[in-house]
Amino acid sequence: MLARRGGFRHWRQMDLIPTLILLTAALAAMVFCGWRGARPPDPFKGPRMIPWRFLMIGAAAVALLLLIHLTTLFGADRAPWVPGG
Repeated sequence: MLARRGGFRHWRQMDLIPTLILLTAALAAMVFCGWRGARPPDPFKGPRMIPWRFLMIGAAAVALLLLIHLTTLFGADRAPWVPGG
């Protein structure tokens, strides 16, 4: 996603299709991690080694950022305190 112009590197804006793909993946990860984190513990298998609830919160944060990016792709203006753009 880097384009060369005049010897400098500039980031291209992410288009709609990659945004929707990443948003779908983040939502799927959020649902899966929420399901795994909500399962009751099984003491015979031992402790859980993966922090499913933390991963669910991280996927939700990524999904929120992608939703904000999606709204800017559809023409929403940035807030005046947000730099760049």
